[in-house]
Amino acid sequence: MGWQSMVFQNWSGIVRTVLVGALAYAVLVLFLRISGKRTLAKLNAFDLVVTVALGSTLSAIMLQESIALAEGATALALLILLQFLVTFFSVRSPGFARAVRSEPALLARNGAFCENAMVRERITKDEALSAIRCSKATGR
Repeated sequence: MGWQSMVFQNWSGIVRTVLVGALAYAVLVLFLRISGKRTLAKLNAFDLVVTVALGSTLSAIMLQESIALAEGATALALLILLQFLVTFFSVRSPGFARAVRSEPALLARNGAFCENAMVRERITKDEALSAIRCSKATGR
């Protein structure tokens, strides 16, 4: 396998990526519109995982010829359905909500770091300070 095949293999692969990619993107946008704003809200770690999984699935649909558009659309729909079900049951069951979501932890109080909480959450002072700088920069 020469260096040329790493740069360009054939036109059919490019055409497939464009066609399937555009259709998969349209399917994802449609599913997200149907599922509502919560799907991409990133309100907690679970929502972030779903967002990353959706992106990874879209990438796989676009680049892996072994995955048909219908299979990829099914995978996207399944991720969105599972996210909907988790949030549905989380709202109705505090026990279920505790099982799938992490509770916020107080890492600093009155200008001092809470050492025990930081050890328990596995967060360093530098990481906490970085998150604070980031939240100030973005206004969050």
